[in-house]
Amino acid sequence: MSKEANNFNMSDLGDALNEEARAGLVNALKNKLQNLAREHTDMLESLSPNVRKRVEVLREIQAFDSSYFDRVQSSMFLLHIDSLGQHDELEAKFFEERAALEAKYQKLYKPLYAKRYDIVNGVAEAEGTTNDAAMDQKEDNAAEEKGVPDFWLTAMKNNDVLSDEITERDEGALKYLKDIKWHRIEEPKGFKLEFYFDPNPYFKNTLLTKTYHMIDEDEPILEKAIGTEIEWYPGKCLTQKILKKKPKKGSKNAKPITKTEDCESFFNFFNPPEVPDDDEDIDEDTAEELQNQMEQDYDIGSTIRDKIIPHAVSWFTGEAIQGDELEIGDEDEDDDVDEDEDEDEDEDDDDDDEDDEESKTKKKSGRAQGDGQQGERPSDCKQQ
Repeated sequence: MSKEANNFNMSDLGDALNEEARAGLVNALKNKLQNLAREHTDMLESLSPNVRKRVEVLREIQAFDSSYFDRVQSSMFLLHIDSLGQHDELEAKFFEERAALEAKYQKLYKPLYAKRYDIVNGVAEAEGTTNDAAMDQKEDNAAEEKGVPDFWLTAMKNNDVLSDEITERDEGALKYLKDIKWHRIEEPKGFKLEFYFDPNPYFKNTLLTKTYHMIDEDEPILEKAIGTEIEWYPGKCLTQKILKKKPKKGSKNAKPITKTEDCESFFNFFNPPEVPDDDEDIDEDTAEELQNQMEQDYDIGSTIRDKIIPHAVSWFTGEAIQGDELEIGDEDEDDDVDEDEDEDEDEDDDDDDEDDEESKTKKKSGRAQGDGQQGERPSDCKQQ
């Protein structure tokens, strides 16, 4: 078999393997999405008919919300395309018009969010649930559930960034969360998150806030974050745990020794890392650790602002997880393609090396044959 034929076959085999790998990845993604769709369906079916109807109405409300969001995004994209010419001047105008667009659509969102609030918290009833409620009461002979129980807790737990922050101990308090809002602040630049709670046995506050001050809002670069001080009821603090130690034998003090220790909790979010006024007060390692903490803190805040608040219904039902999985899948596929390309390049390099070696061998062989055909040369020429 010729070298060219062998190369062709190896190339075909590599392409076939790449196509097979891609097909396998696509099938794996399809299976993952089908499983997520089944989980979403199971989740809805687990709800009572009354609550399920409310969630369906909430999905319709969010559909309008998303259409507004898409228009903002497309408008901002067009503005950005316009700014590619005279970059510096038009980019400033782009940021200015983007802020104006966001402010405009924030006002349009308000009535939609208000309607969502009313349905989630049982202030208003979704159309078509009255008869279902009566049926539930006759069949179960139990009081009707109001609104959509655990709406915000479920939505947040379905997001990977937030689920890592929520502990089992936090869930009891987060069941009382009835709304989350955000708004832009101008002086200094940044944004503010507002968490509204029903009266609960954990803390006195009914409103917890988190404010982000930005050095550069468009980058964005975080200057500092400020949270609400939570007024915990005695023995209910979720950010600390009390450790009790038995006194040593023979100790005069017979009472157990108590020690308070910080612990993981979502509510640490309202006590963000403090930035010292003077950078010289901290060493390089401490500064790097502080930077990482601030980045993580901003990631949580921006996730709540950009994903949870506008698409809370999709996170509650689990539909939004599919979108995140698709994005992750696309990244993985790109990585696989890059790896395949790297492998192909390596194989090409190996083939090139083999071709070079074979070419050298042929040249040596050709010279040897040529010498033999031309007859014996003088001894000085042979030595050369």
